[in-house]
Amino acid sequence: MAKNFATLAFTDAVKDLQEKAGSRSSYARMERESFVDGLTESEMDFIAERDSLYMASIGENNFPYIQHRGGPKGFIKILDEKRIGFIDFRGNMQYITIGNMASNNNVALIMVDYPARARLKILARAEVVDLKDDPSLYALLDLENYKFKPERMMVFHIEAYDWNCPQHITPRYTVEDIEEAFSGQRNHIAKLEAELKELKNKLKTTG
Repeated sequence: MAKNFATLAFTDAVKDLQEKAGSRSSYARMERESFVDGLTESEMDFIAERDSLYMASIGENNFPYIQHRGGPKGFIKILDEKRIGFIDFRGNMQYITIGNMASNNNVALIMVDYPARARLKILARAEVVDLKDDPSLYALLDLENYKFKPERMMVFHIEAYDWNCPQHITPRYTVEDIEEAFSGQRNHIAKLEAELKELKNKLKTTG
């Protein structure tokens, strides 16, 4: 756990509960011993492989709102060790998240690799950028061969992050994952079928 994440996430109320649960001493020790300033190669590689994320924002009424954002694998771009971003596509046009960011740009992101049971949580400050205001940024975030209606760009200035433990994450697999896992068997079956067809043809010609 990164110390900078604990600094933001472990409020006095959280620490009181940790104390009562008996976990405070171990977390306090981890806070003293670790600090990470920016994403490392491990986090960058993980983020670059994601095709979805969950994002929490805070409304003017202090109620949180959690939204799923998705796209092709790699739609979340690494801008540098402290910034990630993506193009915000046209959705159901409720604009709850964007509206929340107008008054409070603090957000939390969770990205999950279900097959590997890995989960990365990020605390960040969101920046909403109009498409026409930064063509160079759009060029960095643009996606090839993906049909979508862009509305804006979103850049996240990372304040802290941490990896969650894999407990209670049920492994789930995409169609692509399954096809890749069974590609060897399919190729083997196709080879056997071709050999069988060849043998049948030889039997016919030899009577």
